[in-house]
Amino acid sequence: MPNSSSVSKFLLLAFADTRELQLLHFALFLGIYLAALLGNGLILSAVACDHRLHTPMYFFLLNLALLDMGCISTTLPKAMANSLWDTRAISYQGCAAQVLFFVFFFGSEYSILTIMSYDRYVAICKPLHYGSLVGSRACAQMAAAAWGTGFLNAVLHTANTFSLTLCQGNSVDQFFCQIPQIIKLSCSDAYLQEVELLVFSLSFVFGCFIFIVLSYVQIFRAVLRMPSEQGRHKAFSMCLPHLAVVSLFVSTGMLAYLKPASISSPSLDLVVAVLYSVVPPALNPLIYSMRNQELKDALKRLMTGDVSKSKT
Repeated sequence: MPNSSSVSKFLLLAFADTRELQLLHFALFLGIYLAALLGNGLILSAVACDHRLHTPMYFFLLNLALLDMGCISTTLPKAMANSLWDTRAISYQGCAAQVLFFVFFFGSEYSILTIMSYDRYVAICKPLHYGSLVGSRACAQMAAAAWGTGFLNAVLHTANTFSLTLCQGNSVDQFFCQIPQIIKLSCSDAYLQEVELLVFSLSFVFGCFIFIVLSYVQIFRAVLRMPSEQGRHKAFSMCLPHLAVVSLFVSTGMLAYLKPASISSPSLDLVVAVLYSVVPPALNPLIYSMRNQELKDALKRLMTGDVSKSKT
């Protein structure tokens, strides 16, 4: 039986068996991938070029767009290439790189979403202290902490996972390399170390989720006390898209990693993986810009090339 030293490649789960369906999946995911790159790229350009968007909220949105582009670029290109060329193979090094970058982008994005809830809490509940609590220096430090902890977490998980001895073949029951799927191929008790690390990470995720929930409890209480209906509408418009993204992000992630083994199946796992790894990066630009007039105006100026207005 092969061990980790003799496994030179892994076989990913195919989306379809017939050639026609493979090409259909390729076209579908190509469209989703290009839409995600375009949407997030426009947000990056708008925030970077328009000084009116140089605020903490848009700074974190820029970070989110960067992470979304990285997250979807880690999984979809290889899946599309495999569908196009009718193959399932990914090299050992490629699989390790997928795990590293996906855990890095995924973890950092969740941290950024948590920070964004704090930003909204301060803006609505403590507006007089907003400049001191969420200043430019504090924003840079929080963003650096999110990216740094995400990378450290990814390195620890990747090193731990790929140090395991593998003796259960090389077929990964997912369309990209995931830690739980690699652990299933392990034949030693060393995988318990990675399970402990996963439990620690999930505890951190749960702690962030509690923080987000408590922040929004305070936000909704403050909003409902606002005398102005227009003020309440503006506050809800700012918060609800973020809350929807967080809910989708957390619920699909928890379903993927915490669902009972009794309801697990390759097809269900595939759907859940697409939901939490592909859908949010593609939809986030639309969700965050749909009711944001400032961002819409900045995008219009960007697309018409009217730079002078954005600098006035």
